[in-house]
Amino acid sequence: MDFFAEQARVRESTRILVLLFIAAVLAIVAAVDMLVLLVVGPWVKATHASLLTISTIAVLGLIAGCAAYRISSLSGGGKAVAEDVGGELVPPDTQDPALRQLRNVIEEVAIASGTPVPDIYLLPDEPGINAFAAGYSPSDAAICVTQGCLDNLTRDELQGVIAHEFSHVLNGDMRLNIRLMGLLFGIMALSIIGRQMTWSRGNIGIWNSEDDRNRPSAWFLVGIALMAIGSIGHFFGRLIQAAVARSRETLADASAVQFTRQTSGIAGALKKIAVLAEGSRLQVTNRHEIAHMMLGDVDHFSAWFATHPPLMARIRLLEPYFREQQLEQLKTKVQASSAKHNDDAQAAAPRELPPLQWPGQVVGAAAVAAQVAATPQAAQATEAAPNVTISSREIFTRLREAVRQPESALAISLVLATSRHAELQARQARVVANAFGDDVQSAVGEFATEVNALPPTSHMPLLSLAFPALKQLPQGRQQTLLETLDGVVSIDPQVGLDDYCLVRLLRMHLLEACKPRSAPVDGQKKLPACRDSVSLVCAVVATYGASDDAAARRAWLLAMNQAFPGAAATWQTLPLEWQAHFDRALDDLDRLMPAAKEIVIQSLLSAIRADGVVTPAESELLRVICASLHCPVPAQAGV
Repeated sequence: MDFFAEQARVRESTRILVLLFIAAVLAIVAAVDMLVLLVVGPWVKATHASLLTISTIAVLGLIAGCAAYRISSLSGGGKAVAEDVGGELVPPDTQDPALRQLRNVIEEVAIASGTPVPDIYLLPDEPGINAFAAGYSPSDAAICVTQGCLDNLTRDELQGVIAHEFSHVLNGDMRLNIRLMGLLFGIMALSIIGRQMTWSRGNIGIWNSEDDRNRPSAWFLVGIALMAIGSIGHFFGRLIQAAVARSRETLADASAVQFTRQTSGIAGALKKIAVLAEGSRLQVTNRHEIAHMMLGDVDHFSAWFATHPPLMARIRLLEPYFREQQLEQLKTKVQASSAKHNDDAQAAAPRELPPLQWPGQVVGAAAVAAQVAATPQAAQATEAAPNVTISSREIFTRLREAVRQPESALAISLVLATSRHAELQARQARVVANAFGDDVQSAVGEFATEVNALPPTSHMPLLSLAFPALKQLPQGRQQTLLETLDGVVSIDPQVGLDDYCLVRLLRMHLLEACKPRSAPVDGQKKLPACRDSVSLVCAVVATYGASDDAAARRAWLLAMNQAFPGAAATWQTLPLEWQAHFDRALDDLDRLMPAAKEIVIQSLLSAIRADGVVTPAESELLRVICASLHCPVPAQAGV
């Protein structure tokens, strides 16, 4: 999956959306103007031009106001969208095996993709197989699945569905989806108003006698007229959804294969949608409003208005030799398997579900725990408590459970931001105690031994797991956390790279989660305007990834030649307190247009590959840079 090509496609979708929206608005305005001339014109002395001006302004104001209201109602981001359609938050401490499996899969896909764990929602009354991702950015994303996914999909198939949704998170589709919900509400407003007027007949006291009730009223007729005009908005709304959604869903299927490295998962989910009676249909009343962001069609649509390609077409793209006749065989197997599953579920006791393993990637709680199974830090932690034998797997498992609670996640996040140097820890402890009190500082001390027993490579996954709980903290406490992080880091003017990376990510994600709509959008700057920022970022990566100055200069020159071919380049010496300069450089590069960001990322890859070795420092830096530029870590990066 080429993220930057996807960004170009999203911009093309946006242009199509704008053109269709303008066409819808013009058609609605023209229809209302004609109605005003026919109904009001003969009875009013004003000129036709004046009437048309008033009606046009009124319609435009209504559409704009309704669209703005709807977008504002979804300003909470992914959480607001999920709750708007009846989604129920999956608690972090759920004991339901199916929900624990869902949470486990989502957490591991998030870690593998280098994004914070999203909020997890369930549509419990929906038997169809469907899912969606919503939000303005990965920091406020929510993934919502139907009960049908849990009841009918295997682990691999659920993994494929979740990977499909994560492609929307990474590709920036979610912001477009929320905007589209607002625009659709605006152009369908007249239809909604007309429907309410016709339904309210007889309940608003506008008739004077029983005879009046038996005759069509002006109110009722106006409602019918508005519904007829609103059908224009409905027509264009469905066209907009279809135009924006179809190609994205096909590409998301391909992305799911890339993420999971096998086709059976997402293909199996699509096949089950095809053979089950419920398919992917939804029952929620506002299902058409979210049709463009779902995994499958929420209802029966004609070919013109279908938001997704035909199921068989999607399946054959994944498995070219699959034939429709095979669906009947699959249907029989699914029905038999479903009956056996129900019998087993009634007899089986709740059990711990095994974590998801992805080929070739170190992801998830169990995989990280396995990676640290023999670390010296873990051995030291065990020696410190000789009467208790604690494996590193148990340490990570305990911390994984702890970060699912807001206060524990707060304490562990502060541990991750604290220096490992003893001379700085006492000063940083005073900063934490002054901000949060002795109780939090005591918790920080209790968790410090366990966190420090894990290798640095497990810290970012732990932070990703902690993020949903941190978002549950009161806003004032989140702000205190942000200020404390700044205070802890500023104590050491030469803060360590690990600490810098963790604090940078945590601050960025928390700020975007607090104000979802303020998340950055695609920039417009061109690469030459950011040459100094590119030079500094490449210098940081080259310096921390090289074994000596000569290797660093060579890696930096490779990166600069990739970004600016043929241009003269002078070695960028890092300032003593490089972190503040690096922050400003990343913010500057985030304002680049997507094509320029691609060049920057490829240049950084050149620097990383200069010595043929990907160090942990290079891996962490690349993840932080990609997150700051709001693009995923390249699949070929090897990190």
